Amino acid sequence: MAIIEYRPEPEEFGWTFGGLEPVRRVAPGDVLRLWTEDAFGGHLRSTSSRLSTDVPGLLTNPQTGPFHVEGARPGDTLVLHVLDLRPARTWGASCAFPGFGGLTSTDLDPSLQDLLPERVWMYDVDAEAGTVTYRALDSDHQMALPLEPMLGTIGVAPARGEVRSSLVPDRHGGNLDVPAVRPGTTVYLGVNVEGALFSVGDGHYRQGEGELCGSGVEGALWVDLVVDLLPGVPTAGPRLETDDSLIAVGSARPLDAAWRIAHLDLVRWVADRTGLSPMDAYQLVSQVGRSPIGNVVDPNFTVTAVVDKKYLPGLDEAADGLHQRLRATDLPARP
Repeated sequence: MAIIEYRPEPEEFGWTFGGLEPVRRVAPGDVLRLWTEDAFGGHLRSTSSRLSTDVPGLLTNPQTGPFHVEGARPGDTLVLHVLDLRPARTWGASCAFPGFGGLTSTDLDPSLQDLLPERVWMYDVDAEAGTVTYRALDSDHQMALPLEPMLGTIGVAPARGEVRSSLVPDRHGGNLDVPAVRPGTTVYLGVNVEGALFSVGDGHYRQGEGELCGSGVEGALWVDLVVDLLPGVPTAGPRLETDDSLIAVGSARPLDAAWRIAHLDLVRWVADRTGLSPMDAYQLVSQVGRSPIGNVVDPNFTVTAVVDKKYLPGLDEAADGLHQRLRATDLPARP
């Protein structure tokens, strides 16, 4: 096992999935210790900051990567286990931006109304206490919220030579904004190009389901993850595994299309992992499944389909063992 540390210089960030040369070559079994910038490039630092004037070119979601995985080929599945996510700053930022968000008119969902105003909220981060502090802008109300770091973006280069903006979630992963991409979660991504070329970024110190206003508590992160590979095992879309659950991810518009993509994949995954017939898996997921929403604000919406492992008879031990093996990776503490 090699431990590879990488903190990108500003000019090394990527803004797409696909179309970029790798920043490092890694091998299955390697552990990466990375630094990721926040979605705003660190430019929103006070409540008087504005995305429209302070973020150059309005470019958001800078990516750390891509990384070329030795031996990864189309038709394989890249496996990334998130070992640890830690705040790299003592503050985070969230904003409302005209023309973007779940409760305002946008170019994809236009309506006859005035755009909501541009506002910025700043959050103090207390890593020791495990909190971020919300402060209202129009009153003196404030409260401590749980610190729950997650990666908003995680993905590989898309198929067919496509280059996708780091704002877009799809079958390659990308800007999923799924809170379940957190420490202890294994992420499975279908490989589309030689080397997979995966990137991560868009750290959130916390985010509610749906990312309603269009941003979580955005913050830079120290990221520890371990890389593995399932040769010859295709995966149609992003899948997540935790100690307790299997989670399939669908991204599309409208929202019901994302919902169907996620649930179709989950039913197939449950059937593969348990030996149940597809129709029996369909029935079981219908009765015990859950559907948390990732986002309803990005160019594609994201829905997750979740089933708890306790409901899955004869869960395939080989696949389950991969998650547990990666989960047990022994990593020295950061200095």
